[in-house]
Amino acid sequence: MDPQLAQLFVNGIAVGSIIALGAVGLTLTYGILRLSNFAHGDFMTLGAYLTLLVNAAGVNIWLAMLVGAAMTVAGVLFSEKVIWSPMRAQRASSTTLIIISIGLALFIRNGIILIWGGNNQRYNLPVAEALSIAGIRIPLYNLIVVFLAVIAIAALHYLLQNTRIGKAMRAVADDIDLARVTGINVDWVILWTWVIAGCLTALGGSMLGLVQAVRPNMGWFLILPLFASVILGGIGNPYGAIAGALVIGIVQEVSTYWLPTEYKLGVALLVMVLVLLIRPQGLFRGTLS
Repeated sequence: MDPQLAQLFVNGIAVGSIIALGAVGLTLTYGILRLSNFAHGDFMTLGAYLTLLVNAAGVNIWLAMLVGAAMTVAGVLFSEKVIWSPMRAQRASSTTLIIISIGLALFIRNGIILIWGGNNQRYNLPVAEALSIAGIRIPLYNLIVVFLAVIAIAALHYLLQNTRIGKAMRAVADDIDLARVTGINVDWVILWTWVIAGCLTALGGSMLGLVQAVRPNMGWFLILPLFASVILGGIGNPYGAIAGALVIGIVQEVSTYWLPTEYKLGVALLVMVLVLLIRPQGLFRGTLS
């Protein structure tokens, strides 16, 4: 394989790993809450900036990522209490929820600009030399991103398959009314859904800050790849979202071998459309099971 092509493939795995964390959070909220949350990308940005805030105070970057994730979860739960719970009580339509989520995205983004400004910023990180493996130069932080993503996804798999809350989430995703009748505390499941989605989303944003500059619109530019990953993998299926994210990440990076970088997102979306023409349901069945 051409070394440059191999390099782009490796870069695509790192990009896909970041997209995967955000896409899993997005597909969980849709699968359980039936909410297409366009503010999801901006919560990723918020996670990155809160990590930046804690890191700038002299806290180690890895601890700062955990604290930033906890603070982001607090913001996510606040939006659930103030916005999404009342909207569900009023049985708001999906169109109304989408419009509200876009408004929330704009509110978060402009709040970030108001507090931190619009300039690019970076974490306080030591300069790390890229590793050379089989002639391919791999930035150290790209390897760390993939490693952290694997750990987070493995933890999610264990939670969904082997814990009480995971089984309850799968039941609610399959049939919320049946789950309620069988005694499952749906409000408790919704709370944990937001906590898990918020953690993954914040971690994805913080990891994106490791490999590129932290900027106010970083999450907004990811919203299309996030939704493309969710749709490609099968709406509501976290494992499908991971697979879809890796496909999107690799395709858009490898496409720059032949095309200008401005077209890479368009190529990724074209691949999504072509796959859906063959499998309209996506790569996998759209459930949490």
